[in-house]
Amino acid sequence: MTRRPRGAPPAPPPSTPARPAVSPPPGALVAERRLIETMLTACGVPARDREDLLQIVLVAAWGAIQAGRYRPHPRAHPRRALQAWLRGIAWRQAGHHLGRAHVRREVPVDEPRALVGEGSVAPEGRLLARAALRALAELPAPQRELLLVAVGRSTITAHARARGLSPSTTAHRLHLARKALARRIARRLW
Repeated sequence: MTRRPRGAPPAPPPSTPARPAVSPPPGALVAERRLIETMLTACGVPARDREDLLQIVLVAAWGAIQAGRYRPHPRAHPRRALQAWLRGIAWRQAGHHLGRAHVRREVPVDEPRALVGEGSVAPEGRLLARAALRALAELPAPQRELLLVAVGRSTITAHARARGLSPSTTAHRLHLARKALARRIARRLW
């Protein structure tokens, strides 16, 4: 047995589920199909996606039942408890679905190529980007590495610790690298 550190709160008592797991038949889930469709419609799911999302909700509900996570109150009406639980699952799944980038940015049109012009990227922007990449390539390797770390997934602190440096020193070096890059870009453009 391990000792509790001084000043630490006491360990919570082992939790036991207050209610037993219930396993309604699969037919009870399918019988609530209209309720789930209504909930998905109310959440703003497009008609073209509702059938797929309905299947996802049913599979998620059945998986939760099999895992023992469906625990309605014993005094609740069984069908009402199941409906409330399915509404919650449908609401969460609709939120996940509507939050996906391809759903948020999708614009159904008859002729998608009509929306994109051939010269949609400004040539000035391309020139600026090329100048910035050339200026970045001219920087010394340590500065280039620091700038790339700053835009990547790793943090500057993690980069500093991996090299045995102080985070403040690394932040200062990053500041100097940014200034050097800005000067080189300005020289290229003027």
